[in-house]
Amino acid sequence: MSKEKPHISSYTSLALVLISLLVLTFLSVFVATIHFSTFSVGVALIIASIKGTAVLAYFMHLKYENRFLQLIVAGIFVVYAVVIVFTFVDYLFR
Repeated sequence: MSKEKPHISSYTSLALVLISLLVLTFLSVFVATIHFSTFSVGVALIIASIKGTAVLAYFMHLKYENRFLQLIVAGIFVVYAVVIVFTFVDYLFR
């Protein structure tokens, strides 16, 4: 069994991710004030997905995990996207 070297993130990279998350949060609040009619929920979900991906990649260190674990998480995102698409198709054709 090989010993894996733990990854230590720098404060600079974590601060940049934090700033980007704050910018995306302000963007989502700004988008909530603008009414995109049918696409309001879609835009909010896209912004939330970007924020979730940033948290998974940097704060939960998924970026530095092995490929198998990354593929499992990517598969979960694909299932999430399919469910969202089905929901919007149902919503649009009511």
